[in-house]
Amino acid sequence: MRSSVGAAALAFRNLVLGAEGKRPNIFFCIADDWGNKHAGAYGAKWLKTPAFDRVAREGVLFTNCFTSNPKCSPSRATILTGRNTWQLKEAVNHFSIFPNEFAVYPDLLEKAGYWVGMTGKGWGPGDFKSTGWPHNPAGKEFQKRTLKPPYNGISRCDYAGNFEDFLAQRPKGAPFCFWMGTHEPHRGYELDSGVRAGRNPADVVLPKYYPDRPVIRRDFLDYALEVEWMDHHLGLALKKLEEIGELDNTLIVATSDHGMPFPRVKGQIYEDAFHVPMAVRWAAQVKSGRVVDDFINFRDIAPTFCEAAGVPPAPTMTGKSFLDVLKSGKSGIVDPTRDVMLIGKERHDLGRPNDWGYPVRAIRTRDFLYVRNYEPDRWPAGNPETGYRNVDPSPTKDSLTSQFDEYFRMSFGKRPPEELYNIREDPECIKNLAQDLAYAKVKRELQERMNTMLREQGDPRALGHAEFFDTIQYVGPRGHSYDNWLKYQNP
Repeated sequence: MRSSVGAAALAFRNLVLGAEGKRPNIFFCIADDWGNKHAGAYGAKWLKTPAFDRVAREGVLFTNCFTSNPKCSPSRATILTGRNTWQLKEAVNHFSIFPNEFAVYPDLLEKAGYWVGMTGKGWGPGDFKSTGWPHNPAGKEFQKRTLKPPYNGISRCDYAGNFEDFLAQRPKGAPFCFWMGTHEPHRGYELDSGVRAGRNPADVVLPKYYPDRPVIRRDFLDYALEVEWMDHHLGLALKKLEEIGELDNTLIVATSDHGMPFPRVKGQIYEDAFHVPMAVRWAAQVKSGRVVDDFINFRDIAPTFCEAAGVPPAPTMTGKSFLDVLKSGKSGIVDPTRDVMLIGKERHDLGRPNDWGYPVRAIRTRDFLYVRNYEPDRWPAGNPETGYRNVDPSPTKDSLTSQFDEYFRMSFGKRPPEELYNIREDPECIKNLAQDLAYAKVKRELQERMNTMLREQGDPRALGHAEFFDTIQYVGPRGHSYDNWLKYQNP
């Protein structure tokens, strides 16, 4: 429900916005499983992203944007609440409930007079209704318009059309806040649709943790078509904003919830899983044509939106607004203190005895990634007998599991308690340096820094209360969980 801002909020807004007091619109476009640097603005040539490239060209391209948890619902919870996922109680997990004790930026802006809505995928998958949310935490849903997609696997949701409906219902003079959450490029894909569309598998640039096999190259092309569908709707939204004269006064953020839906990426704690694309445009306030290397945490997005709107951030938000970085006019490293990132997970999908998770915490600096796997005896991608359920089904997965070689082990094999990677030299995290004595000091310092930061953030695991995470209910489909598999083997 809309309401006027209080005296304190009004004073904050006037301080931030100045004498003119014109509040920006906020348009947030988030893809589902879109990989790091898979855009023309980052130099990729095997897929086309003209809309994202435009946002980057006419705004700021970020090279170091990260999610604290590389899975759909925990990542989106961080964006909405401005908190890392180990600070979100049950929302740390995939297919969890969404607690109602943490403020979300769409509600704050709505109370300040913004017209708020969303289309496509908001927060999820999970349960927000049982905890009292009147609608998805990302906003009131606008989902009526549908279309016939060009390929199987693409959602029927007409994202851009629903955005138009949202704008048509906006109260006169009200600024808006809209979440466009595409379901693409989440799996599944129409098999070999990329090849049939005339794309050349030879153009794909494969990461080093995959073998060079035709089936994997074709799988990447199918993924590329869905990335381009997301970008197409972003382009339609930009066009609509131009038509109504609102483009330049709209703070536009385009990003993805985590890395691509391929083995060793989605849901795993390696660079390509938690490092995401992001571009920001706000022509009225932000100088264009810049590339910024500051570390941006997903929990920084909510306080940034609040500050831009002249709304005090909620006391529960632990992120830091990067509006100063946007407005600085500078490229490269703008704020030297933005140089560290924490990542972690507990349980994502099922596939282990007792519905156990695979708990991990990690710290990423400009030079290194240190990873602590707390239960190295467990299978990181889910147990083999349940089909490595923590990895989405795909031709790439089938190819890797058909041969028990080094590539299989990198994606599905058990992992040591500690991992350390030189990110500057090894961004794909191939060579583990954790047992290299030459890096012993680096490893110790990173471990100590990570643990200190986690304790300061109230992480139950770092404070000796890891048992809390085993109490979190799984609210999704059970499918081929370990327990179901066991019952099938022993009827």
